[in-house]
Amino acid sequence: MGRTNKMLDLLLRARGNGFFRARSASRDDETDYSRVDTVFRSVEQALEVAEAEHSGLDARVQDVLARASITLGNGNDEYLTREAFDKELQNQFDREIANGQLRLEHLSHQIKSFKFLKAALMTRFPDFKLRSQEKP
Repeated sequence: MGRTNKMLDLLLRARGNGFFRARSASRDDETDYSRVDTVFRSVEQALEVAEAEHSGLDARVQDVLARASITLGNGNDEYLTREAFDKELQNQFDREIANGQLRLEHLSHQIKSFKFLKAALMTRFPDFKLRSQEKP
C-alpha cells in the first residue's frame, strides 16, 4: 500500500499544480474551423477543376461533332462513294467522340459527387457554414 501512495504522489507532483488544464474554447473553435476549412477548400478546388475540365472537353467534343458532320456529307448515298481517307477520318472522329463522351460522363459523376460532399460537409458542420459566410 505504501508503494502505491508513493507512485501517486510522484505522479501528482510531476503535474505541477496538479490540475488539468484544457485549451480555451476560442482556440478549440479555431482549430476545429481550420480542419473543416482544409477539407472544404480541397473539395471546392476539386470541384472547380472538374467543372473546368468538363467545360473544355465539352467544347472540344462539340467541335469534333461539327467537323465529323462536315466529312459525312449531305447526300443519301454519300457513304457509297466516300474515299478511304474520308472513311478513316470519320472512324477517327467516331473514336474521339466516344472517348470524349465517356470522359464527360465520368466528369459529370465526379462533379455530382463533389457537390454532394460539399453539401454533406455544410450539413455536418453548420458552424463552419456560418463562419465561412462571415469571412471575406
